[in-house]
Amino acid sequence: MIPEAIKKHITGRISIAPLAVFRFLFGFIMLVSIIRFAAKGWIYGLYIKPDYFFTFYGFDWVTPLGETGMYLLFLGMGIAALSIMLGYFYRFGIVIFFLTFTYVELIDKTNYLNHYYFVSIVSFLLMFVPAHRSFSLDILRKPSLRRNYVPAWTINMFKLQLGLVYFFAGVAKLNPDWLLNAMPLQIWLPANADLPIVGPLLEYTASAYIFSWAGAFYDLTITFFLLWKRTRIPAYLAVIVFHMFTWFLFQIGMFPFIMILCTLIFFSSDFHQKVIRFISSFTNFLPFSQPESKATDKKAFQINGSKKSIISSILIIHFILQFLVPLRFMLYPGNIFWTEQGFRFSWRVMLMEKAGHATFHIRNPETGNEWQVRNWDYLTPNQEKEMSTRPDMILQFAHHLEDEYQKNFGGDVEVTVTSNVTLNGRRSQLLIDPNVDLTVQERGFAHKDWILPFNEKQQNWFKNLQ
Repeated sequence: MIPEAIKKHITGRISIAPLAVFRFLFGFIMLVSIIRFAAKGWIYGLYIKPDYFFTFYGFDWVTPLGETGMYLLFLGMGIAALSIMLGYFYRFGIVIFFLTFTYVELIDKTNYLNHYYFVSIVSFLLMFVPAHRSFSLDILRKPSLRRNYVPAWTINMFKLQLGLVYFFAGVAKLNPDWLLNAMPLQIWLPANADLPIVGPLLEYTASAYIFSWAGAFYDLTITFFLLWKRTRIPAYLAVIVFHMFTWFLFQIGMFPFIMILCTLIFFSSDFHQKVIRFISSFTNFLPFSQPESKATDKKAFQINGSKKSIISSILIIHFILQFLVPLRFMLYPGNIFWTEQGFRFSWRVMLMEKAGHATFHIRNPETGNEWQVRNWDYLTPNQEKEMSTRPDMILQFAHHLEDEYQKNFGGDVEVTVTSNVTLNGRRSQLLIDPNVDLTVQERGFAHKDWILPFNEKQQNWFKNLQ
């Protein structure tokens, strides 16, 4: 039996306004993001120009569609985002957007960003809710779709998803480097010392500690303050200040704006009705129809048994995974920032400054011939930068080099790597055992014992410069 206090947040009747506004704003920010992405030339630079792509394990079949295909894919994604925003053939638009966006995200993990993952999740969840049944062109096209109310779960699950993002981002900050060493902010903040007014303050070590602790407190508590009516407005102001400050200092793309708009879903139905009326004043949208009959209201809650069971099962599995995936790092030994085993899809945002260089050595054991690889012959500068500090990408590239050299020279080859990496201001260390032939190591989720252990006591060269 589900307690009544919880049940009302699942099956209780609630105004559709927050869901309609959420759909509109999500579609809007996605459309802006796609236009920005194309305008900056990133479609060509990231998905057409490279000769090689670092696919995700299990998704090697996801490859670019060629120059024409990629431009058409992004065009379709943009049209789908517009469809979501306007609520025009919404069901079709949200499915197309989820598939196209996620496909692009899976092409090359050197382009992985937490907010790309977040966008895929939100678009996935939007496929299961009737977000087009108010404030949309669909209800002008088919008035019988209009509803004033929806089950509470259709709105609260987005609050839960946002809460999980913030919570796990906060938990990830509860580590010695962030709290005790103020890393990597001790490195990043002084780089902005030339900014007017605030710039000189960023050079102080104390500033890095204040920002580190404030960031952890913000992530761990902001959801609770947004949920409580008395603190919601100041909490949302904190959301704006926090995300705009990070955007201004670190230029992290559209993520701050996505979070600022999405967290509006925590506000009341009355607030969202005002938002709809405000937007409607600039369009031909009608904010709401006349009050519906009780029969129509009741119809909004009637979902056929098999469909209801399928949706419930999918969403339960989804949120179980959202709880477990960020915790999978505990299955692996070692420092997660060093090994990066269990790092992605865990809301670990801006927690490390990692740099390095990987030199690959190829040897034919039969002939004794040896080669040293010029990484730039195969990779773009961004790909090489990302690959050089990430063990799974180093292994993946080693297998690619094996294939290339076997194809060009014939015979079996061994591939080893010398990889020197620095993490959060420490002196560089070897990341990968230089004696291990990577061609015999398999990709997968098993622990990579050829990653050398991280020296936690390594002297921090950054402190010596202060």
